[in-house]
Amino acid sequence: MFKMKTLFVAILATGAFLLPGTVSVPSANAEGATVIRFASLAPSGSAFMKVMKAWNRSLKKQTENRVELRFYSGGSQGDERDFIRKVRAGQMDAAGVSTTGLGMVARPVLVLTAPGLITEYDQLERARTQLNDRFAKMFDDAGFKLLAWGEAGKNRIFSVNEFAKPSDLKSGRPWAWKDDPVFAEFVSVIGANPVRLGLPEVYPGLQTRMVDIVPASAIAAVALQWYTRLNYLAKDNFGIIVGGSIIKQEKFDELSKADQQMLIDTSERAARALDTIVRRDDDRAYKSLVSRGMIEVDTSAYKAEWDAVAAKTRQNLTGRVYSKSLLNAVEKIVAGK
Repeated sequence: MFKMKTLFVAILATGAFLLPGTVSVPSANAEGATVIRFASLAPSGSAFMKVMKAWNRSLKKQTENRVELRFYSGGSQGDERDFIRKVRAGQMDAAGVSTTGLGMVARPVLVLTAPGLITEYDQLERARTQLNDRFAKMFDDAGFKLLAWGEAGKNRIFSVNEFAKPSDLKSGRPWAWKDDPVFAEFVSVIGANPVRLGLPEVYPGLQTRMVDIVPASAIAAVALQWYTRLNYLAKDNFGIIVGGSIIKQEKFDELSKADQQMLIDTSERAARALDTIVRRDDDRAYKSLVSRGMIEVDTSAYKAEWDAVAAKTRQNLTGRVYSKSLLNAVEKIVAGK
């Protein structure tokens, strides 16, 4: 069984599994260090939080104790929707979120998870580097500052029943996260009806066969125990789950220019350390699932059909979720143009 260090990735990948907490949140210190209250879904003892605490130590040292992070982990502040609401209300200052949370602040960012567009880490790195200023402005316009990008593994299709081509999923019951318009559109293009559930409902849904298809990274399927109810997983992924750290602009503006830069620099170093962990553990989780008997599905024989579905999905989301110019820009970067 995978250790708890893998759990944070699963949570980041798909949202929180704890209901909004009733934890009393103290205000940041009025005197002394500027305290940044940071909400996270990661369990306190996870590898994710170990890296976060190392980030805090580095930040405090580099700012000579003028700035420090105070973490509220384990979903104690609710799920990602709660994080965004609380940051906007001033109850939290910052948060580590997945694509879901990022999309609630800057919806066009979801272009990075459009099916079939970015499937390799180097493609993602190029896109988020070359378009970073464009995305950063979206967050700025929404009253947030994007501190650093993150990842949560390769997004694959898992199923109870055998599949190989898109039409094999047509009669299935695919789960779609309530706040995710991307995968819902993907399965709708296939001809299936997405079943909208919150994360706590997915495992029971698999038990009762309310859902029999789920999108997830391998590490999420292991950590959330979904793999115990699934039999097949796609060899090829249709995207990469993107995340990041964001802070309310008003809080960021409380810092001096030098401390602002130090916060960004240390957050980026922490994010890259986490990327290394995520990529390694997601690959290990995939190999573990196959070794345990989950059937690996090679969809390459029907690549043209999958590509057509992905292209149609990207087209349908254009104008609704992201602009055509943004989609074209990402496409050019992925193609190396």
